[in-house]
Amino acid sequence: MASPAASSPVPVSATARLDAASDETLTGEAVALDVQPLGFFLRAAGCLIDMVAGILLLIAGSLLLSVLVASGTIPDSAFRIGVIVLLVAVTVAIPTAVETLSRGRSLGRWAVGGRIVRVDGGAPGFRQALIRALAGVLELWFTLGGLAAIVGMFTPRAQRLGDLLAGTACERTRTRPLPTAAPGIPPGMEAWAAVADVSRLPDRLAARMAQFVRGADALEPAARARVAAGLADAVRPYVAPLPAADPETLVRAAAAVRRDREYRALILENERAAALTPTSGA
Repeated sequence: MASPAASSPVPVSATARLDAASDETLTGEAVALDVQPLGFFLRAAGCLIDMVAGILLLIAGSLLLSVLVASGTIPDSAFRIGVIVLLVAVTVAIPTAVETLSRGRSLGRWAVGGRIVRVDGGAPGFRQALIRALAGVLELWFTLGGLAAIVGMFTPRAQRLGDLLAGTACERTRTRPLPTAAPGIPPGMEAWAAVADVSRLPDRLAARMAQFVRGADALEPAARARVAAGLADAVRPYVAPLPAADPETLVRAAAAVRRDREYRALILENERAAALTPTSGA
């Protein structure tokens, strides 16, 4: 998210909403999920792994058919039929079945840490998997991934043509680790923390605040007060309501509130990723 200017707090919120819109997943209940789409190059790597696996299956199946024909187990006329069935199985049937049963996973996506989900955040079904597989025949196999790459470069979530037709996208399944423990809300700031709005804090400023909180005790008093005052001046335009607190207390309180809310968001994201993972009995 781009860091908005401190001198214009009103456009800050508008800019933040616009920047976040391309990465948010809106559920059917109109709840925005902060999920991370899988990047273009990781998607390409996963797709390449899946295509290599498919080619290996085609080679193995063709060799098996050749052996059966050579041994007289099946007639020569059945070889062409077998090749056609093998092509349909590798390019459409197997990808559809794997994606449906694994709820959006495949060998390649498992390797790069991705999963196909619906645009509302739910697991894809048979219809979405079939549409993606049928579109993949054109954009992956006939064009060797060229069409998928061109479409993916110009879509916000690196979606290929099959994703656009099926209403799906690929998200990361390897979520960020939960943040390490940090000092809590300073005494006397609990009431303010319950109603504080720190969502407009830029990521870089939040990182500087967290770094200061972790290392403040090791600073000289004069340097500590100077750094806290500078951070507090940068924080004030992004915090509402503004508490009546000294600079260091303000920075510590804002950092603690931001961390607690990120912690809860990561827990919900991990729980949602776990809910999409098929159980052993599925």
